[in-house]
Amino acid sequence: MQRHFFSIAYSSNKGSLLLGVLVFAAIGITLTTGFVGWAVTLHKVSQTIEPREQALQIAEAGIDYYRWHLAKDPVDYEDGTGDVGPYTHTFYDKNNEAIGEFVLTITPPTDGNNQVTIESTGTLDSHPTISRTIRIVVTKPTFNSFALVSNASIYWGPQYEVYGPIHSNGGIRFDGVAHNLISSSVTSYDDGSHSGSLLEHGVHTHVKVPPLTGVYTTEVAAEAPPSGVATRTDVFAAGRSIGINAVDWNGLTTQVSNLKAEAQSGGRYLSNSGNLGYHIVLKTNDTMDVYRVARLTAMASCDDTAGQASAWAPWQSWTIKSGNGQSLIGNYAFPSNGVIFADDNVWVDGTINGAQLTIVAGTFPESANTYRNIIINSDLNYTNFDGTDALGLIAQGNIILGLQADTDLAINAAMISQYGHVWRNYFNGSRCNPYNTRNSLTIFGSIASFLESKFAYPEYGTNGYSDITITYDGNLPLGGSPFYPTSSEDFQILSWEEFE
Repeated sequence: MQRHFFSIAYSSNKGSLLLGVLVFAAIGITLTTGFVGWAVTLHKVSQTIEPREQALQIAEAGIDYYRWHLAKDPVDYEDGTGDVGPYTHTFYDKNNEAIGEFVLTITPPTDGNNQVTIESTGTLDSHPTISRTIRIVVTKPTFNSFALVSNASIYWGPQYEVYGPIHSNGGIRFDGVAHNLISSSVTSYDDGSHSGSLLEHGVHTHVKVPPLTGVYTTEVAAEAPPSGVATRTDVFAAGRSIGINAVDWNGLTTQVSNLKAEAQSGGRYLSNSGNLGYHIVLKTNDTMDVYRVARLTAMASCDDTAGQASAWAPWQSWTIKSGNGQSLIGNYAFPSNGVIFADDNVWVDGTINGAQLTIVAGTFPESANTYRNIIINSDLNYTNFDGTDALGLIAQGNIILGLQADTDLAINAAMISQYGHVWRNYFNGSRCNPYNTRNSLTIFGSIASFLESKFAYPEYGTNGYSDITITYDGNLPLGGSPFYPTSSEDFQILSWEEFE
């Protein structure tokens, strides 16, 4: 009886063991099957990854090829064929064996723009169903690529706060707050705004190192060679750079002349006024009032003690006399190509809404005695700040803020002075009271000034605008005002994307 019981127990244990073996075998088979499936899938994926990567590299080769083509011939958007694309090129490996192709689709610039879209699709002969496509937009850099660019040395005091890159082909003394990179093409220079003759860094400041406050009135050894370029995030929040390539101004004459032709063919051309110039008032209904300017406010006893008067920038108020200083010529629609060219001085103010305009003041043939100026005394406003609105102002001479410019002045525009300054003249002390000092100047856009740009004169005490904020319009490289001058013939990548 006991043996019988033992036999039953033994059999039970034997059955349990068998069941366990079967369970583990089933698990093993499942795992093995899963592993094999995973391995097969991985193998298939690996077989796809490599040709996809190769197709992408072929597409990139197509992009590189056409960038090279544009560098050789910047105005050929037909791949040298004279025919409408797409354009197919065989791709060869390092052994000069054909292994695939790239197909190019080129979208040329629209009228008034210089953006070129290059689309390249790469495929492999061994995997014709696999393709990769890249699209880039390239553009020629323009003078609206900076918050400020100058061909001459500049001195901006504590009044300035700047959001956007600053560059000068000369040197820069900056005592305000710069939130983006400041660069100079010189490594050292004498800024001339203080006593002494020590050559300081191409970009330097006289602001005292915190916790000290104020600015030094003499040269600063710590800001001069052989001292290194110190990190001064209190002034240069994004740093500073010296000795970099200069911005080329030489091509402006031809481009300004071309703008005159554009105004005469599809824009609005204003011939010589026979008087002091034109006053253009921009309106949100895509029209403008045009006045003939005949009289300016007298300078009273203001003096040019800063020596700013010259043949091309006569010393005057640049303020239209109220009452009988101007007469209405008419109201005109904005031109279809957006270009307005005046063979005379231009006063401009008003507001745009959904418009893109370029206003030019110039006379040809060029002569220093006849350079034309643009004057801003009242607000120039955008309705939209998303790139929809764009205003370009180009003057052969100066872009000037007049004696009686608004004490709180807003300017939304990209501005170029071809041979002069973008600035406010120095109006000598109390004798110009109450206009010698102004409150706030806010600029949204960009400044390109051949000579020094200046809106305040800390070296002469309190004069000019006491609070100056300049913000770079980041939408400008994406479009901006029509036919805005370029600063280089070399295309730069504006955007890059891959899509299926």
